Amino acid sequence: MALRHLNLRDFVIVPSLDLPLTGGFTALTGETGAGKSILIDALQLVLGGRGDALWVREGQPRCEIGAEFDTPADARPWLLDNGFVEPDVEADALLLRRTIDAAGKSRAWINGSPATLAQLRELGEWLVDIHGQHAWQSLTRPAAVRALLDAYAGIDARPLTSAWQSWRQADAALQAAQAAQHSLAQEHERLLWQIGELDKLAPLEDEWDELNQRHARLSHAQALIDAAHAASAALEGDDGDGGALPALAQAQHALQAQRDIEPEFAALLDVLESCVAQARDAAHSLHAYLRRAEPDPDQLARLDERLGQWIALARRYRRQPQDLFATLTEWRADLARLDNAADLARLQAVADAAHDQYLTAAQATSRQRAQAAPRLATAVTAAMQKLGMQGGRFEVALQPLTEAAQHGLENVVFQVAAHAGSAPRAIERVASGGELSRLALAIAVTTSELGSVGTLVFDEVDSGVGGAVASTVGRLLHQLGRDRQVLCVTHLPQVAACADAHLLVSKRAGDGGAPVSGLVAIGGEARTREIARMLGGERISDTTLAHALEMLHPAEPTATPADRPRKTRP
Repeated sequence: MALRHLNLRDFVIVPSLDLPLTGGFTALTGETGAGKSILIDALQLVLGGRGDALWVREGQPRCEIGAEFDTPADARPWLLDNGFVEPDVEADALLLRRTIDAAGKSRAWINGSPATLAQLRELGEWLVDIHGQHAWQSLTRPAAVRALLDAYAGIDARPLTSAWQSWRQADAALQAAQAAQHSLAQEHERLLWQIGELDKLAPLEDEWDELNQRHARLSHAQALIDAAHAASAALEGDDGDGGALPALAQAQHALQAQRDIEPEFAALLDVLESCVAQARDAAHSLHAYLRRAEPDPDQLARLDERLGQWIALARRYRRQPQDLFATLTEWRADLARLDNAADLARLQAVADAAHDQYLTAAQATSRQRAQAAPRLATAVTAAMQKLGMQGGRFEVALQPLTEAAQHGLENVVFQVAAHAGSAPRAIERVASGGELSRLALAIAVTTSELGSVGTLVFDEVDSGVGGAVASTVGRLLHQLGRDRQVLCVTHLPQVAACADAHLLVSKRAGDGGAPVSGLVAIGGEARTREIARMLGGERISDTTLAHALEMLHPAEPTATPADRPRKTRP
């Protein structure tokens, strides 16, 4: 995971910059005032830093910053949840873009979709960690400090988080039940009474429609009987004469006598035969209906009473009659939930068990932290001795909490004594920015294989050091670059000479005399001359060139700049 490309348009004194970046350790150098920190400023803005119209190059309507990163696997769920990637698309590039206009108005995008600055900042936690004298980040954030120690200790925080959430949910249910006992009792009593009222009716599913159908038949019984008599008479006639059936039979007989002469009559006879059969079936069904059909005023009265009960209860509870069965089912479910909620003994037991599980997980986490803290402190302290902080001491303090938290039973605090004899203090209270930067380097190198952020940026990490310490800083940054992408703004040739890639920042007078800054990758003789300038100032002598060559290629001190290949990383 690394920063692949940075694109700037009309940013401060940079008209245009398209900068591809590689992995490993990259040094940024240049003369004082050339704008070496422009890259860091741009990164901070594209990752959600505070915008201002001052970032816009004078005379231009807006500035634009674009950055392309490798997509961190850990960030993909967040990108999915926020709609910045498609579920079925495995894109390895992550594109961030931000514009600021001359009025200070800012807009941002992630993978082409509009984004808020808060979203940029949240995503930036997975992408870049910037260390500098005035841009301190990770080592002052409690969550980041704790995560660093937990990663060093090999702690999986998921069981602790899950146990915490289960405990809080169980405890919240218990607290709610305790606070609502009076209202729960009233609600329980009300539901019991309402269910008792509906139980007297005992409504069945779909009974309302069936009652209405039966009531309609009984209330129209005489009309239905009269209709059946009339239909029967129309089919059979009076005394078997004058009805449809005799007429059909007569038509059938008339054609039957001539079917041998006229072949077309055969098809007509089939139709008449079917009509006669269906009419006889209808007549038989009507006879059967008339035998059992008779008015039943007693049953009609019972149905009237039953329907009246349905209607009365529906009005009382402001429901539709057809919804009474579903209402009864709903109330019974509500009563069961209230019974569970009112069972304080059961809720207490569930909460106690969840608390015990959390405490077990938290105590196991505390033991792992207690074992790892001195190991991390010893390793970082050893690195400090190489960085001009002889006698300095790094400590990892585990401060017990008065109340349990999701992350465990203690806070993790990084403390440092910058010099022998001084008392350890919280890391953010270290006075010297240079010491703070070098301490960050010591911690970063010690834990370089553990972090998830792909790009580390150090701004003047070598401030206040020189000589052998400067060479150590360079070697450590190079070592750190084996695991991460490292970008470092430096003024020390010893540091720049250890880089895998070298970017030179320069400033010149542009059109109209306005200053313009540019940034280019250098290698070979150009890099040798830049190291020589850093060694001896503007006047580059043969001595400084030879010294620069020796620093860049200590194994081959006799070669010339033109013969030297550029140092690269695969």
